[in-house]
Amino acid sequence: MKNIGNIIRIGFLFLFLLVKGKIAFWLILYGISLIAAIVFGRIYCGYICPMNTLMIPTELLSKKLGIQTENRPKWLKDGYFTWIALIFSVAGMLFFKRFLNINIPVLPFWLAVSVIVTLKYKPAVFHNLICPFGALQRVFGRFAKYSETVEQESCIGCGICERVCGNDAVKVSEAAKKAAIDPALCCQCTNCQKSCPVTAIHYRFKPR
Repeated sequence: MKNIGNIIRIGFLFLFLLVKGKIAFWLILYGISLIAAIVFGRIYCGYICPMNTLMIPTELLSKKLGIQTENRPKWLKDGYFTWIALIFSVAGMLFFKRFLNINIPVLPFWLAVSVIVTLKYKPAVFHNLICPFGALQRVFGRFAKYSETVEQESCIGCGICERVCGNDAVKVSEAAKKAAIDPALCCQCTNCQKSCPVTAIHYRFKPR
């Protein structure tokens, strides 16, 4: 059962390769995922998105080669680029389809960008500061009814969950020495849950 997540990711990656030219199909799937994010969190980003699927082994390769850096491009830190990328991606698809009857390869383009960026930077850089599809996922994901959640009474503040999170969704408070997970950033990958030495993290209903 521990590999079920990888099986799901690989399955959707093969689906992407089979129907990568069907932009309408992926837009519908993405639209459904936004609604699902309100209930289940950002499961699209964690298990369906082909970019994340390729970024996982890319990050392992980057670490092995010793080329991953903790730094982040300064021009990305304001967080506006992800929205600019979303607007240009959607506008480009609509313009070329409407006036030239051409389906521009938006998804393969961002797939290539995600791999290139992750070779140099941590996955959170692409997830949070570049990915055009992640912009709306963050908005809808913040209202998730179910999400990875830390039991504060059990947390020992070891910081392991924060280190294994590829999306900067987990933060340990310096004052309280307790971890907390931001559902807007959490991709529900369960890495934090699997690594917690006191099993203080669970996917469950998140009370407001």
